[in-house]
Amino acid sequence: MLPPTNTALDEPSTRPYFLWWTDATVAVLREKLASTDRGERGYWMGALLREANSRDVWLFVTQAEIRDAWPQLLRHLGRRRELWGWLLGLDPTWPPVAR
Repeated sequence: MLPPTNTALDEPSTRPYFLWWTDATVAVLREKLASTDRGERGYWMGALLREANSRDVWLFVTQAEIRDAWPQLLRHLGRRRELWGWLLGLDPTWPPVAR
C-alpha cells in the first residue's frame, strides 16, 4: 500500500485538498463519515471517493464501509463511479435499475 499523499491528513485541523469547495477540516470530514444519517454519510463518502487521490481514501474509510454505503454514495461519484465499481466489484449503474 502506498503512503498518503500528505501526512497532514492525519491532523484534525487540516483542510483536505480534496474538499476544495468547503472549509471542512479532517475532523469535520470524519464526523460526517460517522453520521447516522445515511444520506449525509453517502454525500461525504462520495465526495471523498470522487475528489481524493485513491491513496488518501483509505485514511478515512474501509472497503466494507464503501460497500455498505454504496447505494447512498453512488449518485455522488460522478466520473469516478465506473472506477470504484470496478475496483470493488460493485454495480456502477446510475440511476439504479428498479426491481
